Amino acid sequence: MSAVAIAPLADVAPRTAVVLLGTGVVGRALLTLLGTPAARTVRLVAAANSRRQHVLPDDMSPAEVVERLARGREDRDDAPLLAALDASGATRKVVIDATACAIEGSRHPEWLAAGYHVVTANKALAGGQLSGWRALQKATAGGTIYGDAATVGAGLPVLSTLRRLRHCGDSLLTLEGVFSGSLSWLFNQYDGSRPFSSLLRDARRLGFTEPDPRSDLSGEDVARKLLIIARNAGFALGSDEVEVESLVPAALRDVDPAAFLDRLEALDEPLRERHAQAKAHGKVLRYLARLNQRGRARVGLVEVAPDHPAARLSGTDNQFALTTTRYHATPLVIQGPGAGPEITAQALLGDILAL
Repeated sequence: MSAVAIAPLADVAPRTAVVLLGTGVVGRALLTLLGTPAARTVRLVAAANSRRQHVLPDDMSPAEVVERLARGREDRDDAPLLAALDASGATRKVVIDATACAIEGSRHPEWLAAGYHVVTANKALAGGQLSGWRALQKATAGGTIYGDAATVGAGLPVLSTLRRLRHCGDSLLTLEGVFSGSLSWLFNQYDGSRPFSSLLRDARRLGFTEPDPRSDLSGEDVARKLLIIARNAGFALGSDEVEVESLVPAALRDVDPAAFLDRLEALDEPLRERHAQAKAHGKVLRYLARLNQRGRARVGLVEVAPDHPAARLSGTDNQFALTTTRYHATPLVIQGPGAGPEITAQALLGDILAL
């Protein structure tokens, strides 16, 4: 009997073709991962930023993409990008949305309905209007996959755990936690010895906040994450049903980013007073998200005791405490770093490979 040659696994593995939208810090981190052996079955066929796009030749490495986009002249248009996916001959065709753009997010149902899988870090659709969430559910009914691990907790196994529990007949009762890496770091550091504005400048310099920190301080990003978790748990919450406490003074909410950064000291006195009040009560401040059994949702500053789980966090850690019908006496707690381009990019790659 003659021997049968077996091809190496890398040669027979089904190929996945991907288009990358967004080449900011997360997109660039993903491009690095796409050049590693872990992504050997994934082929990047096109990439785009907010202004330019490029369909890649077969011999171009992911590392060359950002430079090629900088020199490119091709204006943004989805059609050539999707055509590159179709022409790839790949078994799986994936659009990766590494942006925070609401316009890109609004296209997710369209891409899914057309037969493309979508893997995303963009919270604008799933954490936006309830109508967008419902459009997303309808679009995935045909069998395409929506990879959303990177939308909550920078890839911590929050949504996957929640979905597994629901598949086993468990139900979420309450939810509480720290859902923002930047706000976690700020309030883990803030002890009244330094002005809050000084810590905020440090956080921005370290890359823990968005370039305009109001994206973090407004609480809207935390609210979107809370909505995504709640909706995955079966709560049909509208975006207007989340009570959001913004830490941005009203006078600074509509100024341009440069003016806001010049006036950060306006944050100091209100937060100094809140800190002093909490300290007088023997407590500390944490920016928490909460959901109760009646579907009431709130994000904002809370005084917590030193033995509260959120009081013991460090760095940019996120924490998600899920009380369910089966995890009732003691909540199921998921905790770990909740910010960083590398771990967010890893969550994106994980969803691609899981296809």
